[in-house]
Amino acid sequence: MYTTNSIESVNSSFRKVTKKGAFPSEDALLKLLYLRITELYKKWNNHPVANWALVRNQLAMDDAVQERILKYENF
Repeated sequence: MYTTNSIESVNSSFRKVTKKGAFPSEDALLKLLYLRITELYKKWNNHPVANWALVRNQLAMDDAVQERILKYENF
């Protein structure tokens, strides 16, 4: 499957925030990752996904994923 720089950017962002310390519990780590995702969402909101047509077509090869895609598209 095609990977994007966006995915690598998210993974890099997760590595940066998790390197900064130890976590007293798994919930603390999950909370930190959730907060980072919300920050990234605000940063990238309304930006187009690069090569979306290629990614979409590759995902659509799986029937279950194709049903989900069609559910959220305006067809």
